[in-house]
Amino acid sequence: RSPHHSASMAALTGGGLKVKPGEVSLAHLGVLFLDELPEFQRAVLDSLRQPLEIGTISVARANAHVTFPARVQLIAAMNPCRCGHLGDASLACARAPRCAADYQNKVSGPFLDRIDLTVEVSAVNAVDLMLPPPVEGSAEIGVRVAAARAVQRARYGKAGLRTNAEADGELLERVAVLDDDARRLLAQAAEAMRLSARGFHRVIRVARTIADLAGAERVARIHVAEALSYRRRTPTN
Repeated sequence: RSPHHSASMAALTGGGLKVKPGEVSLAHLGVLFLDELPEFQRAVLDSLRQPLEIGTISVARANAHVTFPARVQLIAAMNPCRCGHLGDASLACARAPRCAADYQNKVSGPFLDRIDLTVEVSAVNAVDLMLPPPVEGSAEIGVRVAAARAVQRARYGKAGLRTNAEADGELLERVAVLDDDARRLLAQAAEAMRLSARGFHRVIRVARTIADLAGAERVARIHVAEALSYRRRTPTN
């Protein structure tokens, strides 16, 4: 599902006189893609905090209170600033980098804290387009993903879960066994980056997934380091 950034809260979460599911529930067990993320109303985005945390959405109306399933893989995209040229001195506006901070701050911190992977994608130039394709293509990656998901299904079978994404913090700490170097790195990063409890467990979840993709039984320092690299960074020029 890919709702427009002008979508109302009812359209995204559900509502109406006869309560109907919204986009987040229609995308259950699939992908919810939000393009131009800061252009959505802040309250609309914040209404997604519950489903991103627990996989359900509760809609309360005068005549009904309904809970819909809403476990989605959220993918969001945004420009670094309104003009879209942050980092290019010849094109960036006169307010850079302040304009980037203002633009990105339209999305609340608690919402961003629920984003596991933040990746900056640089502009593609003509030279990039002429480069040969990567050695590992989508088909090869798909095989690794399928193998990792099979490992996770076996890991959580008794708990009735399928993936690391569904495991809560307590369960994660039992199944994501960090070696000593990984544990030290995470402790140092948690203090330096001021990770919230939610952010701390999300780093562990991502590190466990990276280890699964690598076919590793234990979570090593390199897996934690990569997971930490995906946490949100402060905008700079």
